[in-house]
Amino acid sequence: MSTVSPKVCLTIAGLDPSGGAGVIADIKTFSAFGCFAAAAISSITFQNTTGVFGSVHQTAEAVRGQVEPVLRDYRVAAVKTGMLPTREVIEETVRLIKENGLENIVVDPVVRSTSGFDLIDDAAIQSLIELLFPLSDVITPNIPEAERISGTEIKTADDIETAAGIMQSMGARNVLIKGGHFLHPEGAGKKATDFLFAGSELYVFEDDFIETAATHGTGCTLSSAIAANLALGKNLSEAVRLSKDFVTNAIRTAPNLGHGNSPINI
Repeated sequence: MSTVSPKVCLTIAGLDPSGGAGVIADIKTFSAFGCFAAAAISSITFQNTTGVFGSVHQTAEAVRGQVEPVLRDYRVAAVKTGMLPTREVIEETVRLIKENGLENIVVDPVVRSTSGFDLIDDAAIQSLIELLFPLSDVITPNIPEAERISGTEIKTADDIETAAGIMQSMGARNVLIKGGHFLHPEGAGKKATDFLFAGSELYVFEDDFIETAATHGTGCTLSSAIAANLALGKNLSEAVRLSKDFVTNAIRTAPNLGHGNSPINI
């Protein structure tokens, strides 16, 4: 009796030893959607729920050395990138994507931790924009990341649209700006609102904002959930909707671990 092989999703991101974010969160998320997880570590970070205390970045050669055997052996259906700490690692990731014709590329442009630790430098950000954005099916910045990348201060829904337009002009076809605790533009109260600019179309996804400190790894989880859903054949807006529902439930049922921002339940 034959069985259908699961879709393989690859994450190229940083390692969070506390398990709440980075490749460990990505692996758990891929698995939650029934996909098979593969991972390459771009940086080993030193962190827990209270903050990031340092990191040791991998070389471009080390990243290629991890990814190439996977691609020789598996058919990868989607790729999620997270923390890509240096220009060299970004350039190598781009080469791997192009050489292997990889599809369903979700780029989470991780630039700074919640605790304020800079995870990549300005040269790396520029390479991310110039080289990886044009290959992406969607990029998933939160508001601080969108502000840093676009150079635009975001205070209103119009500012979000402006920032998204700038990022699209930089080569990103589709941009999901994660609003977090952004206030609903019609004044309906505090909402967890995300804005998907898919080409010229705008989709708004919102849910009740959950007052909680359990937010560690939410961005990693959302982007990897989108990658999994794209691998499963969902269109982009449906993939985002399903992923947002998944993250909302994971926040609502968080295990409340640690002394800082608890990981969510994935």
